[in-house]
Amino acid sequence: MTAMPMFTATLGSFSAISFFSQLSSSSSSSSPDASSLISTSTPFPFPNQFNLSKHAHKLTVPRKPRYHSAKVSVSGNTEIEENPGSETGEDPSSSQDAARLARRSADWKAAKAYKDSGFIFDGRIEGFNGGGLLIRFYSLVGFLPFPQLSPLHSCKEPLKSIHDTAKDLVGSLISVKVIQADEDQRRLIFSEKEAAWSRFSDKVKVGDIFEAIVGSVEDYGAFVHLRFPDGLYHLTGLVHISEVSWDLVHDVRDILTEGDKVKVKVIGVDREKSRLKLSIKQLEEDPLLETLDKVIPQSGSEVLDDLSDGSINGIEPLPGLETILQELLQEDGIDDARINRQGFEKRVVSQDLQLWLSNAPPTEQRFTLLARAGRQVQEIHLSTSLDQEGIKRALQRVLERVP
Repeated sequence: MTAMPMFTATLGSFSAISFFSQLSSSSSSSSPDASSLISTSTPFPFPNQFNLSKHAHKLTVPRKPRYHSAKVSVSGNTEIEENPGSETGEDPSSSQDAARLARRSADWKAAKAYKDSGFIFDGRIEGFNGGGLLIRFYSLVGFLPFPQLSPLHSCKEPLKSIHDTAKDLVGSLISVKVIQADEDQRRLIFSEKEAAWSRFSDKVKVGDIFEAIVGSVEDYGAFVHLRFPDGLYHLTGLVHISEVSWDLVHDVRDILTEGDKVKVKVIGVDREKSRLKLSIKQLEEDPLLETLDKVIPQSGSEVLDDLSDGSINGIEPLPGLETILQELLQEDGIDDARINRQGFEKRVVSQDLQLWLSNAPPTEQRFTLLARAGRQVQEIHLSTSLDQEGIKRALQRVLERVP
């Protein structure tokens, strides 16, 4: 995992003249509260009661201190001046310093309130570095790592590099959530992905089908971006390797490539962890859900007469299947279980033994059970008085007994 670049929040270039003009224009004759300290362009739902005169009395400044333009690290090779425009030796008045500190303290409290509440903040992008975007948050500047961008940008212009995308975004507004606000560490981190989840996840339900674009491919599956009715890609979900195809998949990259357009089905929504589980293969029926004829044409199968014992007709049970059939005969309601015929698929779905109860309707209380391992498929006839649910429960009990 790529280490997320550390960012230190900084005081923005908010001029003292414009700041005090806000104070003088306040309708209240007393010291302003947080509503007069925070720009009205972005409403904040949590009023903070800060009395600047109170802070001014408590804060003292030594006579003729030495001031330096503090630089804080945003990435390995980027620095930002904490007090832009200040010069060595500049001596701001005590009231200006008190107001600046009070405002910054109020804005840190506002950031923590946004984080705790989960409210979305619209901040202006002031710049970028090698790891992400610099976002204005009132008098502070926070950091949005590139991995926390929504897929909206990369899907809109897939050929553009992330740094070219960042350059084009400078100056625009972006909807984000505060995911970390640590005043002591001076760390303010944003996420556009989390804001997009809050806005669009309620439009996603299990069973929904989406057009999508493959964003990245990993050993364990592929991350794909979902296209919403507005034509934009807002959320990302995972297609696990087991949900890519009914065929046995050794390497997802043999089937999917970054940028591929696919259709996916939503099979899980974890709203607490903001995760979507998707499937490509479930848009097609598993061929073994019906009968052996759905897997292998009649001409390609070894169709054999029903005999009392599968070993007599020359069909060797799949490894482990014979024990399972013997145990099934010990279950109440199951009168007979025998291999009827077998065939060989052109593909390998799994090397392990798999059992499927066919959806085909029973004939004279006879159900069809399908066993598969590697390319070999065997059809088993069950004579039973049980219904489908009863057979499933019997199979479950048997599989718990068989090692």
